[in-house]
Amino acid sequence: MSTVLPPTAWTTGTTEVFKTGTWRAAMPQYLARPSPCHQACPVNGLIADWIGHARAGDLRRAWEVLAVNNPFPAIAGRICHHPCESACNRAGYDEAVSVCRLERAVGDAALEAGWAFEPPAVAQEAHVAVIGGGPSGLSAAYQLRRRGWRVSLYEAKPQLGGLMRYGIPAYRLPRAVLDGEIERIVALGVDVHCGFTLRTPEDLQRMRERHDLVYLALGAARPRALPQLPAQAPWLMQGTDYLARCAEGDAPRLGQRIVVIGGGSSAMDVARSARRNGCSVTVVSLEARSAMPAQREEVQEALEEGVLLCDSTMVRSVEGDPLQLECVRVRFEPGAAGAPPRVEASGEGAFTLQADAVLTAIGQDADLSLFPAGATAGGLLRVDSRQATDLPGVWAGGDLASMARFLSEAVGMGKRAALDIDRALRGTQRTEVPPAQPVGLQEIATWYHPPRRRPEHQRLGVPQRVAGDDEVQLALSPGEVQAEAARCFSCGTCTSCDNCFQFCPDLAITHGQDGYAVLADYCKGCGICVRECPTGSMVLQEELR
Repeated sequence: MSTVLPPTAWTTGTTEVFKTGTWRAAMPQYLARPSPCHQACPVNGLIADWIGHARAGDLRRAWEVLAVNNPFPAIAGRICHHPCESACNRAGYDEAVSVCRLERAVGDAALEAGWAFEPPAVAQEAHVAVIGGGPSGLSAAYQLRRRGWRVSLYEAKPQLGGLMRYGIPAYRLPRAVLDGEIERIVALGVDVHCGFTLRTPEDLQRMRERHDLVYLALGAARPRALPQLPAQAPWLMQGTDYLARCAEGDAPRLGQRIVVIGGGSSAMDVARSARRNGCSVTVVSLEARSAMPAQREEVQEALEEGVLLCDSTMVRSVEGDPLQLECVRVRFEPGAAGAPPRVEASGEGAFTLQADAVLTAIGQDADLSLFPAGATAGGLLRVDSRQATDLPGVWAGGDLASMARFLSEAVGMGKRAALDIDRALRGTQRTEVPPAQPVGLQEIATWYHPPRRRPEHQRLGVPQRVAGDDEVQLALSPGEVQAEAARCFSCGTCTSCDNCFQFCPDLAITHGQDGYAVLADYCKGCGICVRECPTGSMVLQEELR
């Protein structure tokens, strides 16, 4: 019987003799690249990572990854303005991933299960004062305690939380959720002092002398006034005062007909709270409805609850008893950075609103009387990119140092300051890392991601809403959490799908315990692996020889 020999080209029995890498002009590289949602997130949240754990059904690990940067997932999942969703690559494909509602699901799971933060491994000697118990101060205290530093937290109000407690109604942020996430931070060993107020520059100086370093998160407590409204009028009240009274269970009785002036989230909160107190409410906003600072869902929910909206409108004067508000339709254009807005009559005529009381919610300014004039700018305490002030040993954040007045911005500033305070206490130098280019939609192999709509918002019925403080926005079901997490492209994060390994025509990809690698001897730079990557975790880079 004769033996059949293989062709001479295959005498080794393997293709390893064909080193096609010599053909190559470009080489694929595996890169851990930032997702656009990560770069848009004010706390630099590892969004693709924690959603990946949620997709795998491990909510405990998802919470651990999420809380590295944000200790308030259940809170942020309810009230964050979610810039991550605007940046989401999936928005250019079908609809953005519901990051905010997924975050709420993870945060709620942590509260329900009673998961706690690990205590600091090492106790450090230095003592840091955090003045202000709102989101920015709590964020700083959390990050500093995680690193072992002694932290004393000082708050003027009877309870911690700042505007989360005294400015956001319970129907948007249930108090059990707020208390649970605050208590978890305090349990790390934060020394809390409520009822403490800085009143003079000397008070601040004493705090600086008693502590190694100081973080200021005093907020912005000075309401802005409208010149056409008499400041001492008995029918006029600041929206922040109204919300604080409601939060304390002491809702003011102002009459049946209420006009709220403002177009932001605070104005919507005031209007909706007044509806729950039995008032008929009209909101007057300078901005057109599509340009109002309030989130779209807040405006929609307010309208569903019976709030009337006069957008593109300015109150010109208030006279009489009962009150007659003379209003005029306007065109409103926000000013450039630092410039005043432009308001001009639209020519559509004037009209009158009747009211028993007027509530204003047009923003607040920081009290800068504690600081020398040279340390302030533009109505804010001046800080650098790491939240350090011009005052020795003092950092600042939140509404005191920024006009970006959102929860996640405040949390991000507290984290940024804490990291720099930690660096200063350790005596290390600052390092600057240039931002990397995020993964774009064109780099995602979208054919592996079937188009799917995100889940509809589910809300409590309107009659039940206005009858009390039950939470309006309902949570995703477990099935919706799983399906929505599966919609995430995981931009820039390898998911070990094996596409690169399976599609490589030269068998130039290996997969080991440490991930994938490209065998330079065999890769001819065809780019098929890059094209078939469903997460944009590979790039083709030119090789110069």
